Amino acid sequence: MTTVVEEADLVAKPVRAKSGGLWRFILVRLVMIIPTVFILVTVVFFLMRLTGDPITAALGGRLTPDQLAQRIHEAGYDRPLVVQYFEYLAGVFRGDFGTTLTDHQKVTTILLQYGSATLELAFYALIVAFLLGIPFGLLAAYKRDRWQDALLRVAAILGYATPIFFIAILLKLVFAVQFNILPVSGRAGTRTELALQSLDHPTGIYLIDAIRLGNPDAVADVLWHAVLPGLALGILTAGIFLRLVRINVIGTLGSQYVTSARSRGVGEYRLVTTHAYRPALIPVVTLMGLQIAALLAGAVLTETSFEWKGLGFMLAQYLGSRDFVAVQGIVIMIAVVVAVANFVVDVLAVLIDPRVRY
Repeated sequence: MTTVVEEADLVAKPVRAKSGGLWRFILVRLVMIIPTVFILVTVVFFLMRLTGDPITAALGGRLTPDQLAQRIHEAGYDRPLVVQYFEYLAGVFRGDFGTTLTDHQKVTTILLQYGSATLELAFYALIVAFLLGIPFGLLAAYKRDRWQDALLRVAAILGYATPIFFIAILLKLVFAVQFNILPVSGRAGTRTELALQSLDHPTGIYLIDAIRLGNPDAVADVLWHAVLPGLALGILTAGIFLRLVRINVIGTLGSQYVTSARSRGVGEYRLVTTHAYRPALIPVVTLMGLQIAALLAGAVLTETSFEWKGLGFMLAQYLGSRDFVAVQGIVIMIAVVVAVANFVVDVLAVLIDPRVRY
């Protein structure tokens, strides 16, 4: 009996150690978000000050020298840069990113108001990327070195090499101008917008709010407006997913367990769709963290092209008016979202793939 208990303890210890290693990995990754955000805030703050104070950058040509000096003094931008930095840092930790110079709004209000629109657009783009990238990646691996494979690889390269604004123009010319079947701009029609504004405590994510309305026409209208922006932004990531899935499926098809299955008479189609499919998705999940950063960067051009009023659209507007306080807050928020997304992806990769070391 003692021997059995000792053996059980020996078996249990590695399990506990493995579990402890997992939690240690998660804790370390979580703690690493803090210095990452701190470095990003610092870099963004000092880069924005390279051109001078925000008041002069935004209003320098519209105020007299005396008025400009007074505004600079009232805002505290004539104090030492180090003092401004620590004051701004304290405000960021309190959730205060300052007040915009052009329209005098709290930056946190802008982040809350328009951030949900960018989040919704990124969600649509990821759906497009998965629907196009993964099936066509499997098809390219299944038709390896044939004309279908070559065609799909060329399409993938064009997908992530073509500028987003050019894809947006082509999509609008074809589907909105030539065939007139999809709306060219906006997140919803005027009637749907008014109905969504009547909701109590709206989430800002139009699809969720339209579902809350219980109006199928509103839901369809929201989805209809999301097709072109989602395609324009999703094609970029779809091309990367396609090539990644293709490469990993081909690599998995050469592994020992697939070779054994092939020797037992398992068909090539079943090998691709069953045996090589799941292992090929692990790198895709890992890459999602980096692609979220690319999606948020691409959202600036996509939202501007389709007048999708999210953080990217507002960032372009504030850049045009040289409102560096607003730009600074939006860039920092995007950086925080990317850092948190990478943390979530790292944890998912560990949970999905037991080969990951932690």
